[in-house]
Amino acid sequence: MRRVIIAPCPYCSSEIEYLYQTEEIPYFSDVLLTTAICNSCGFRSVDVMVLGEGEPVRYEFSVAEPKDLYTRVVRSTSGLIEIPELGILVEPGPACEGFISNVEGVLQRFEEVIDRILTWAEGEERDNALALRDKIREAREGKVPFTLIVQDVDGNSAIIHPAAVKCEPVELPEDRC
Repeated sequence: MRRVIIAPCPYCSSEIEYLYQTEEIPYFSDVLLTTAICNSCGFRSVDVMVLGEGEPVRYEFSVAEPKDLYTRVVRSTSGLIEIPELGILVEPGPACEGFISNVEGVLQRFEEVIDRILTWAEGEERDNALALRDKIREAREGKVPFTLIVQDVDGNSAIIHPAAVKCEPVELPEDRC
C-alpha cells in the first residue's frame, strides 16, 4: 500500500507530502514507512514502524570482511545499536527515528553525527571526535572488524543475515549471547 497525503508542515505551514507506504521485508514482518520533508523550512520526519508484535530481541553480527557491510539492518524507534569496538552506543529516545539500511549505512549515520559535532567541538572533544570519525571510516572501508549489536525491547529491529546471532529473551542491555 502507498498513500500520499498533502498537509501543512508542522513548523512553517507550507504544504508538503506525507508518504505512508507498507513494505514486506524477507525474514521479518511487514513495516510501515512514513516520510515527510519540507523544502521550505527543512523539517524532516522519517520513521519505520513494524506492523507485527514481537518479544524482546538481541542480534549480534560480526563484520569481518567488506561484503558484510551490505547486510540489511532494521531499526525501529525502540531499537538500540551498539558497536563495542568503536565505543558506540545509541539508545532509543523521544527523537529516535527508525530506518531500514545496511551495515555501511549505519556507519554512515554515525559519521554524519560526528561531522555535526565537529562544527562546534573544541580541544580534546574535537580530537576525540576526529579519532572516532577515522575509526568509523576504516570500518566503512572494511579495514577494521567489529561487532554490530541491535537490541529491541519490542522485538521490532533485526539484522537480516544467516550469520547474525539472535538471542532471546533480552533482559538487560548488558546481557550478551
